[in-house]
Amino acid sequence: MTVAVRVPTAKEGGPHPVEVAARQAGEAGGLGQLGQPMDRRSPLFIGMAGAAGVAVTIALLELAIRARSVLVLIGLALFIAAGLDPVVSWLTRRRVPRGAAVVIVLLALVGVTGGFMAAAIPPLAAQASNLISELPHYAHVLQNHNSELGRLNAKYHIQQHLSHLLATRSSALIGGVLGAGTLVLDTLTSTLVVIALVVYFLAGLPQIKVFFYRLAPASRRTRVVLLGDDIFAKVGGFVLGNVVTSVIAGLGTYLWMLAFGIPYPILLGLFVALLDLIPVIGSTIGGAIVSLVALTVSLPVAIATLAFYIGYRLFEDYVLTPRIMGGAVKVPAVVSVVAVLVGGALLGIIGALVAIPVAAALRLLLDEVMFRRLDRS
Repeated sequence: MTVAVRVPTAKEGGPHPVEVAARQAGEAGGLGQLGQPMDRRSPLFIGMAGAAGVAVTIALLELAIRARSVLVLIGLALFIAAGLDPVVSWLTRRRVPRGAAVVIVLLALVGVTGGFMAAAIPPLAAQASNLISELPHYAHVLQNHNSELGRLNAKYHIQQHLSHLLATRSSALIGGVLGAGTLVLDTLTSTLVVIALVVYFLAGLPQIKVFFYRLAPASRRTRVVLLGDDIFAKVGGFVLGNVVTSVIAGLGTYLWMLAFGIPYPILLGLFVALLDLIPVIGSTIGGAIVSLVALTVSLPVAIATLAFYIGYRLFEDYVLTPRIMGGAVKVPAVVSVVAVLVGGALLGIIGALVAIPVAAALRLLLDEVMFRRLDRS
């Protein structure tokens, strides 16, 4: 026989819940004692925890997809800030306050960029205007079967293909021009956003790193700090070294074109320098374009220019990059090519630009974390 037990209410003389809470608070202090922990092995707790985990994961993925363009800009700004941080750290080690060091680095960048533009824009404008004025001459050369371009035109019908393209795709080309204007505006806006983020990241990078390091458990925090600082050092070494090699590529292009009388040396030298910022494939594409322009001089000059860029590619990979970047980025050539191709397919130019330091960071994590655990297993 089952006997029901009834808890007396406050009217029947039982203790009032408020009185019980006040008494316990007075005995334990504060807000009372903690209750018994939930049974984490109960089916209800396991089901709720699993459902919450799935919901949070889906929400984060949806947020990442919707904010993809913004996250790319944030990542690019953090990448640039990590590349400039070694210079700022060098100044802070010489007792320059970090804020002043950031201002000095930014003013130096503005000064170098402004001086370069002031020196480059007038000849660039002159050479671009000269290129436009020479277009009718190039059209005449295409019809001359005694010239190199004329023989290529006779063999591959270049002029006919261009005329057909202009006749059938004129509306698409006009739409492309309008789209290019929108692209320029979007690019300018994105550039301003990245510059602002770089300033903030560069000023607060030590605090940002400390915040993320504190997310690691205390027992592993020291190792996380060492790995994180090593990754930032690799990114910084890569960015600074990549800028130096790009300047060398642009200067070498300018001197080569000047020596052989290839037209538009400043314009194409700047173009090659910008393309060389993209690892592995940048200078190769630039060299192919310069070699095509060299055809306007002669076929031997074009072949010599192509050989020059093949030699420079080998020189940059096996001499310049190891000496300039040192041990900052230790990534095999095959891994570099694959990383650049995958990064370019995922995120375009930005993905190709950050692919090698990301590959270097992944290799460091594999060597120091995963491979060590696998060796001990």
